[in-house]
Amino acid sequence: MLPKPKRNWTPQHWASWKPFGIGEQYPNNYWEVFRAIWLSRDQLPYAWNILDKGVCDGCALGTTGMKDWTLDGIHLCNVRLRLLRMNTMPAFDPMLLEDVSQLQNQKSVQLRDLGRLPYPMIRQRNEKGFRRVSWDEALEIIATRIRATTPDRLSFYVTSRGTVNETYYATQKAVRAMGSNNIDNAARICHSPSTAGLKAALGAAATTCSYKDWIGTDLLVFIGSNVANNQPVTVKYLHYAKKAGTKIVVINTYREPGMERYWVPSIIESALFGTKFAEDFFLINMGGDIAFLNGTIKHIIANNWVDESFINLHTVGFAQLKASLESQSWEELERLSGASREEMYAFAKMVGEANKAVFVWSMGITQHECGEDNVRSIINLALTKGFVGREGCGLMPIRGHSGVQGGAEMGCYATVFPGGKAITPENAAQLSQRWGFEVPATKGLIAPEMINAAHHGQLDVLFSVGGNFLEVLPEPDYVESALKQIPLRVHMDIVLSSQMLVEPADTVVLLPATTRYEIPGGVTETNTERRVIFSPEIPGPRIGEARPEWEVFLELARRVKPDLTDKLVFADTSAMRQEIAQVVPQYAGIQHLQQAGDQFQYGGSHLCFGWNFPTPDGKAHFGVLLPRQRELPEGCFFVATRRGKQFNSMVQEPRDAITGAVREAVLMNAADAAKLGLKDGDRVILKNELGELPCLVYIAPIQSGNLQIHWPEGNVLLDKSKRSLEGVPDYNAIAWLEKI
Repeated sequence: MLPKPKRNWTPQHWASWKPFGIGEQYPNNYWEVFRAIWLSRDQLPYAWNILDKGVCDGCALGTTGMKDWTLDGIHLCNVRLRLLRMNTMPAFDPMLLEDVSQLQNQKSVQLRDLGRLPYPMIRQRNEKGFRRVSWDEALEIIATRIRATTPDRLSFYVTSRGTVNETYYATQKAVRAMGSNNIDNAARICHSPSTAGLKAALGAAATTCSYKDWIGTDLLVFIGSNVANNQPVTVKYLHYAKKAGTKIVVINTYREPGMERYWVPSIIESALFGTKFAEDFFLINMGGDIAFLNGTIKHIIANNWVDESFINLHTVGFAQLKASLESQSWEELERLSGASREEMYAFAKMVGEANKAVFVWSMGITQHECGEDNVRSIINLALTKGFVGREGCGLMPIRGHSGVQGGAEMGCYATVFPGGKAITPENAAQLSQRWGFEVPATKGLIAPEMINAAHHGQLDVLFSVGGNFLEVLPEPDYVESALKQIPLRVHMDIVLSSQMLVEPADTVVLLPATTRYEIPGGVTETNTERRVIFSPEIPGPRIGEARPEWEVFLELARRVKPDLTDKLVFADTSAMRQEIAQVVPQYAGIQHLQQAGDQFQYGGSHLCFGWNFPTPDGKAHFGVLLPRQRELPEGCFFVATRRGKQFNSMVQEPRDAITGAVREAVLMNAADAAKLGLKDGDRVILKNELGELPCLVYIAPIQSGNLQIHWPEGNVLLDKSKRSLEGVPDYNAIAWLEKI
């Protein structure tokens, strides 16, 4: 049993003795509540029902209403409050889009605030704007274009904001019925390196533990992950983890203030005095993770802190890893990681002395050219002590979106079928027999490849559900030029986005989508801890002619392939869940989810429980990993991109309430700034061979030689050709600074 949190107040964990942290920089969560009430004042009963009965459409924590399965009490974060208005806002007047010239200079945050997209609309080449059309006309235009081309010239993309399992499943089935595997979703751009790394090493391709394992474990390590910003409800878990005696450690390039201390609004003690979280920060270079973790493992081996019994009985590859580490010099590991040998020892000692540990990582690990190896290096470290498959232990690639986990598992991928099955002729044949139509057996295009195909005139149709390629992919000018060459672009969404207003090569169609709370019959999502949760339909106002995406895709497929009409019909979402349970084995049980509160955790609380690994040989696999060799040219910096006050690419405020940094900020080490004669607030230009970004210097506790800038603003500096093995763009760069 894990230790329970102490009930008494613990002043040693307080962030400040000043009541309510007066004068400190941190989010005013109470203000967020009042702001949400004010913005949704025209629909307060509906807004309350969404919060009280619906499953959160924010991060991948996965509350049902305002409750979860980890802690008692109310769970409500400012991410969800900021998204609330998108679910309650009225429609905009379609006349607004008759001439889009005045809208094309507006940012996406301004476009979102205009209101919900109410009706299908169309714009053709040389027209000033959009005109309203019927659903029948819109779908017939799309179907006609699809029938007129070949499947390899089609592409489909699904975002993850609020997207549900039923939408993912129906969409990929419809696309494959139309003869294409060119379908991708945001899960790849976030965590496909995690999926690949975990699958190769453990045979399990998802989080191996539960949120409960955070509270009372000996050691909780965050690597390239900032949950205080991106999954803020979890700070409540961190508060109770501290009270249960858990040591929290962060490995990052920047000493994230929210991971250092936070004022948790729903806990009186923390609301008054805050809570200190991370006891130790290890600042490393951007991309220095493998070198730092390899050094850590070298120390663990040298000091005999490994679990030899576990390694001998349940793993393979340790001898090869040990031999490889012996050939890696401390000088090289220090240079590449940016950390000293002594710092690696300090962390290794914490790991070595822990009986239980949980490792949490996010896109600071995955969104690199070496993302898969970054993940494997964390797994290597965990396997030295058998920190998997038991209580208080685990490997957790934490998700940032409520719907993203299910996106991969429903098969909404260009490279896998439902259930994560590889795209092979054998698996395609099995699906063909089950579905009653031929399923393509070759891998499709992932999102960056779709844009490249468009740029080369090899794409005739792009159908994007949500998302905004202009704001999520590197080299936005290149992306825009590619979008301008696609004969038919279809954008289905709740609100307007900047990519909808890109000039049409021939035709652009806009389709209005429902929110998850408007879908008849209710839907499901899968959260980070593999918990499949039912989210009921919430009675309330409905917008124009908005329709659920799953219905639209199946109707489109029936129009394209009328001979398959009887194969592409679901009576409702419940009928779809019946099929999902048959096609995706780990989701057996989803067919029983029918009302609010219904849920199950596939695989149980711990994957690989009892050290039973679903690999071909039944063992966990260490990997031999060499640190990424990079030379930093004189006068240049490593540059990482980061989120501020935003949800994915949806920027919500010009200033981050946790750090105090504005969107134009470049976070910089004080000593580095002094060398260049720079001070806080100075205007500079960050440059490389791809572009330049005007910035304001923001002195911050960041590793020397490293900078951080906000995303998506920093995409102008990113190289589209740099991607991981799984196709994830590298959201980092090397650049130099010039003072204005």
